[in-house]
Amino acid sequence: MRRPVPRGRFHRHTAIARPAEGSPTVFLVLRRMRAPLIVLILIFAISVFGLTLIPGQDADGNPVRMGFFDAFYFMSYTATTIGYGEIPHPFTGAQRLWVTATIYLTVIGWAYAIGSLLATLRDRAFREALALRRFTGTVKRLREPFLLVVGYGQTGQLLGHALDSMGRRLVVVDSSPEHIDTLDIDPYFSDIPGLVADARNPHTLGVAGLEHPGCEGVVALTDDDETNLIVAMTVALVRPGLPVIARTVSPAIEHRMRAFGSPTVVNPFDRYGDHLRLALHAPSSYLLLSWLIREEGAEMPQLGRPPGSGRWVVCGFGRFGHKLTEDLRADGLEVTVIDPHPGAQPGLRIIEGDASEPSVLAEADLSTASGFVAGTDNDATNLSLVAAARTANPSLFIGARQNRPANAPLFAAMEIDWLLVPSEMAAREIYARLSTPMLWRFLRKMPELGDDWAADTLDRMRAYCGARLGALWKMTLSERDAPALQPWLRSGVAVGDLLRSPRDRDKRLDAVPLMLARDGGTVLGPGDDVQVRTGDEILFVGRPYSRRALVDTVTNRVVAEYVISGREVPAGWVWQRVTGKIPTEVESSDSSGRSSDDP
Repeated sequence: MRRPVPRGRFHRHTAIARPAEGSPTVFLVLRRMRAPLIVLILIFAISVFGLTLIPGQDADGNPVRMGFFDAFYFMSYTATTIGYGEIPHPFTGAQRLWVTATIYLTVIGWAYAIGSLLATLRDRAFREALALRRFTGTVKRLREPFLLVVGYGQTGQLLGHALDSMGRRLVVVDSSPEHIDTLDIDPYFSDIPGLVADARNPHTLGVAGLEHPGCEGVVALTDDDETNLIVAMTVALVRPGLPVIARTVSPAIEHRMRAFGSPTVVNPFDRYGDHLRLALHAPSSYLLLSWLIREEGAEMPQLGRPPGSGRWVVCGFGRFGHKLTEDLRADGLEVTVIDPHPGAQPGLRIIEGDASEPSVLAEADLSTASGFVAGTDNDATNLSLVAAARTANPSLFIGARQNRPANAPLFAAMEIDWLLVPSEMAAREIYARLSTPMLWRFLRKMPELGDDWAADTLDRMRAYCGARLGALWKMTLSERDAPALQPWLRSGVAVGDLLRSPRDRDKRLDAVPLMLARDGGTVLGPGDDVQVRTGDEILFVGRPYSRRALVDTVTNRVVAEYVISGREVPAGWVWQRVTGKIPTEVESSDSSGRSSDDP
């Protein structure tokens, strides 16, 4: 009896079938140029053969025939328009007549061949084959880890620029030629290979480097949820265990994705509702979250007007409207929905009609509402709804959905209280997961500590980092990554000791510890008195120079000696022996945990 395979686990590595090796561009050119080449060969052969048959005469008037080699040599420089003029003997009238005919024939043949070649070069299939060959060659030559990004729309472009600024290499696949063309225009630090192809074809992902040893993850960001699902399925079957991040706005697609391994699914509509509920009850926690998911150097966002807790009016009952309504109702808020085709929804007040009509908005009674959300998939409609709602009730808390980044100035002019840009929200969340994975664990657990703790953390970050977000980094206190700290980690050292400045240990580095991870558990916001030990991981936020100083502390034994104990030890081995000031020795341990000096 066969044992069932556990759900979400795939043990076989299935290779993607590839066509026979070869150059598609060469075969395509030969196939398209087959007839012109045959015509040229026939003209050349007939011309050479005719010259050998027509008799000539030498200087003495004796009849003589041109040999095949001489005829071939003459037609070679004549047909190629070089025209050396070297011939064995002067031509007779018959020979001149034949050469005249062959010259015109070769001109016609070359015109036909050159025209066919130009048509081939302009052919879409040839350009695609040439681009595929150049793309596959670039991917094969990659010698550093890279991320395979499927979909280079609004979200992909935002994420690409953010990851490129970190020095991460990318390979991009998109079905739109316009999107791939932007790779050559956008100012990237490194060259990003891009391929115009359908990602639903598993062979496309294979060509793009899915099975390349340097592929460290796949990010599916297309606007088609089915395509993102197929990408997640392909990765789970071909490269089990390879990290996958997929975007979707459909709960059903999300459920189907999770049936294949454990992909990270990002739903911007879901995050909007979660953030809205967090802002309702914990504005400082929301402010901390929204700041940490931005890029380094981002200015601290301003804490705007908090959302109201009364009745909400939601215009648009598509996927976004459904999810937002569920989140608001789960928070105990009353919701009124306006949509031309809403469908049945038990226990929910629904106004069927076009919200842009004054009579429909009047029926929603905005004067008694506390919040209003324009959530349709049309930016012009959302802007007009926001203007109408403000006219009806100037004190409304306004939320809106912005679908196209080009309309950002219009939404900024409207001064929306709570703006959803799905592409931007998805890009920021994915960036947070990829840039510092430990940060995402912190963001998920941070609201549990309450709003007062978040406000205190914000004050500490402002005190040490200023009004702009500092660098985020993870430090692992292992024997390999922090060799200089091992003597003190075994005896006990506190977080505050690590944050002493290597130049003056009485001064503190401009860094804030956000989370400490140990043996699967976490400590959020560890204090300066928290003891650390070998194997701990600490997430810091701070100024870049503080990061460099911490690296010196954990890797340089002389610096660690001064920072932890206050002893100043010479850096050179000779002076250490002369002065007798030797750094604390690291005790090596065997697998049983005993010191090498133990009996």
